[in-house]
Amino acid sequence: MHPVLGSFFRAIWSQLHPRMLLLTLMPFILSVVIWGVVLWLGLQPMIDWLQAGFANNDGFRVAGSVLGAIGLGALNIVIVPLIAMWVLLPLMILTALAFIGTLAMPAIVKHVSQRNFPALAVRGSGSILGSLWIALSSFVVFLLLWLVTLPLSMIPLAGLLIQPVLWGWLTYRVLAYDALSTHADRAELHAILRQHKWSLLLIGAITGTLGTAPTLLWLGGAMSVVLFPFLAAFSIWLYVLVFVFTGLWFQHYCMAALAGLRATVASSAHPAGQPIEGTAWPSD
Repeated sequence: MHPVLGSFFRAIWSQLHPRMLLLTLMPFILSVVIWGVVLWLGLQPMIDWLQAGFANNDGFRVAGSVLGAIGLGALNIVIVPLIAMWVLLPLMILTALAFIGTLAMPAIVKHVSQRNFPALAVRGSGSILGSLWIALSSFVVFLLLWLVTLPLSMIPLAGLLIQPVLWGWLTYRVLAYDALSTHADRAELHAILRQHKWSLLLIGAITGTLGTAPTLLWLGGAMSVVLFPFLAAFSIWLYVLVFVFTGLWFQHYCMAALAGLRATVASSAHPAGQPIEGTAWPSD
């Protein structure tokens, strides 16, 4: 747990750096522009289509019975916009995650490596296409799991457990690759992902839990038409902020793990008394 906690506090310190705070602006602006257009053109038609489907198939009565059985009967009034927003939510988060992976992670890698791991050699061959492929392929798996478990999300306790795990797995898959692909060669990358799998999943699950806050704010927009644009924009910014912090946490942990792996490999063949690259835990 020490490496997880150590990288957590270093990520917080890095997040407070002005460069990292400014880093949230570009993904936020792009996400707001794209989703502002999508919601302006597509949200009301989707709500109308769902409304007609519920009305024609006795959906309101069924939804009212289910929600009433678990003590959430009041939500039946806004069930249609809630479902519309819940369907759009994964796509919105994927957009923010893709922007973080392609726009923010290179800056995060450079920031952390220069300040905390200046002696760690660059041996990887990461690319934007590789990052996008990992993000898209992981999202396909995530989407299937999300659809399968979607009915369980209506149960409050189950939703609080399932959603962080799913988002944690997705962020672990995407951001751990981005954190390592520049400095680690293929063998090192696979070794770290295998040896540190559970720690990386823990980081993903914790940050996935942090991501539930903007989710609740986003879904809360269904309660107010006037406040919805502001709540949607603010929730997108919170997602970007959480993802940047998550990227920093993964970056600090993975770079320390890579330094430790190289130290272990080098110590078995390196003559005693000579310095080994990347052996020291990074200083603040």
